[in-house]
Amino acid sequence: MRLDKFLKVSRLIKRRTVANDVSDQGRVFVNGVIAKPSKQLKTGDIIKIEHYNKTVEVKVLIVPERNISAQEAGTLYEEIK
Repeated sequence: MRLDKFLKVSRLIKRRTVANDVSDQGRVFVNGVIAKPSKQLKTGDIIKIEHYNKTVEVKVLIVPERNISAQEAGTLYEEIK
C-alpha cells in the first residue's frame, strides 16, 4: 500500500491530500529516509511524521488490502516512544 494511503487509512493523517503535502515537504520518514507519497510500505517499517508541532513515530504492524473501519485503524500500527 502507498504511504499516503496508509496514513489516511490508519487515521494518522485525516486526508490523503494532506498526507501527500506533508510527504512532499520532506516531513515523513520511512526507516530513517525521507519518503515520497508513493513509497510502498511493508510490515515492520518505521514511519516518523513531523506534522504541526509534534513528531509521531510508529511501526507498521499490518498493511491492509482495502480500506478499513475506524475501529480497526488503531490495529494497523504500534506507537513508538
